[in-house]
Amino acid sequence: MSPKNRRAVRTALQTFAAVVAIVPALAAVVADSDALAAAAPWAITAAATAAGVAGVVARFMSAPAFESLLDRFGLGLVDEEKPSP
Repeated sequence: MSPKNRRAVRTALQTFAAVVAIVPALAAVVADSDALAAAAPWAITAAATAAGVAGVVARFMSAPAFESLLDRFGLGLVDEEKPSP
């Protein structure tokens, strides 16, 4: 797997993990409301979609043109460690 694809997958997994971390709190809120319980499947779909979109955005951001734009703002990735003087 290429480093760019690996970064995209890693970002999607990180987003998914963040969503999973808040699921217990959301489940408690949903349990108290019938209207929210009806919307729960939509919320789960939205969370899964958010993780997928995050992966796609990460893959897009790893493109050389976008990476050079990020470098201009000091936000680019460093692929190789520079030796300390």
